[in-house]
Amino acid sequence: MNITQVDLNLLKTFEALHDESSASRAALRLGVTQSAISAGLRRLREVYGDPLFVRTGRGLAPTLRANQLKPVISEALDRCRQSLAMVNPQNPDYQGRSVVLGLSDDFEIAYGRRLMDAIAQRLPRLRVIFRQTHSQIVASALLDRTLDLAITAGGFAQSRLSRQVLTEGDYRCLVDPGSLAPGTDGISLDEFVAREHVLVSSGGFIGITDEGLAALGLSRQVCASTSHFAALPFLLKGSRAVATIPGHAAQAIAEMSGLRMLPCPLALPRYPVELGWRTQAQLDPMVLKVREAIVASFTWPLPSAC
Repeated sequence: MNITQVDLNLLKTFEALHDESSASRAALRLGVTQSAISAGLRRLREVYGDPLFVRTGRGLAPTLRANQLKPVISEALDRCRQSLAMVNPQNPDYQGRSVVLGLSDDFEIAYGRRLMDAIAQRLPRLRVIFRQTHSQIVASALLDRTLDLAITAGGFAQSRLSRQVLTEGDYRCLVDPGSLAPGTDGISLDEFVAREHVLVSSGGFIGITDEGLAALGLSRQVCASTSHFAALPFLLKGSRAVATIPGHAAQAIAEMSGLRMLPCPLALPRYPVELGWRTQAQLDPMVLKVREAIVASFTWPLPSAC
């Protein structure tokens, strides 16, 4: 089969099905009927000789062949979108377009709202999709086009990726203020070690705090581990436990939850917060504008926590 025998609108159907994992949501996204999506999927299966999407309890799951096709088809559609943007680069209407921004939930908690505002100012009606990632998996997610852009503490050391440092991060402690003596502005290293700790980690066992303590011949007692920063207010309230987390997240969580943010009594290294993208993606005017918005948003000061 050659391209003259294929309706190229089928590629948009494929992309929508892969992104939405649902025929009904794909239909809403493309502004067509669900029966049109089903007919398109039947034709796609004939074209590629594969089921492409199989029904599961949670919707439509892509097959191995569909996952192999996704980056190729998305790149082809992106090139088409870029060509249309070149005709009218000043077109302010981004209705129907979206950008997928990868970041961990500490960045989403601290910076998500300001990113939404900054992007909306420059690209009205564009949809921002926040998707969880971290430095260990971000490069592959960008290269396979699961993400358009990503904000992490590193992970972009790949020849086909570009990066820009946005800011520098540090670590702070979060505690329930009821666990502190009146007038206390911090905790000593001895008290820090004596308290139980809540660890935020994708692995659940060892964190940078453990490495810092080990260098001093010390250790701590971790009473609970979670992979979600957003769970901390519920895990710390009413206890004497302490969580040591990136400062940007500690500040945002303290503002919203009433927890107290304290300096970390343990010297921990600072780290760069970086924005990364596929080098080739800078040909897309939309991605360039989103990058500009993200960089600009990091010049806004965060409100001071109590």
